[in-house]
Amino acid sequence: MSRNVSFKKYRYNRQIRSDRVMIVKEDGKMLGTFTLQDALNKAREADLDLVEISPNNNPPICKIIDYGRFNYMQEKKRKEAKKQQKVSQLKEIKMRPKTDVHDYNFKIKHIREFITKGNKVKVTIRFKGREMSFIGLGRQQIEKITNDTKDIAKVDIPSRLEGRQLHMTLGPFKKK
Repeated sequence: MSRNVSFKKYRYNRQIRSDRVMIVKEDGKMLGTFTLQDALNKAREADLDLVEISPNNNPPICKIIDYGRFNYMQEKKRKEAKKQQKVSQLKEIKMRPKTDVHDYNFKIKHIREFITKGNKVKVTIRFKGREMSFIGLGRQQIEKITNDTKDIAKVDIPSRLEGRQLHMTLGPFKKK
């Protein structure tokens, strides 16, 4: 089973490239600076692994811990952090410049529903044929949508005309 996981890989034991390393015990106490061979011997005596925690320091900081358990705990932390993230989706509402009042209200209701659920909404107004001469109507409709949703949403991306479509993106206010 192949997993597409993007978490930091730690070097351990013989994978460590530095000649000298700073050793920290699992409980956080500093043991001092040792040659790599001496550090590996200390880890072997304790029947544990030497794991390079901070490779950018000079000398690199290593811990004497069980590598399998360490990897398991890192994966557990990563999954917990992923649970805390709120994933928002981009929903799209399409209209025409001459959308009727009932249809407009129905679409506003959907926009409000999407935003209260924490999603962003892309509002697209499409112009067909000779409707391109009524771009002003589309801009008025965009302004009306902004005013009708200003109590729950902010404009993330202001309206812009791309070809025969006028786009705007609304997003929910950030929660405090």
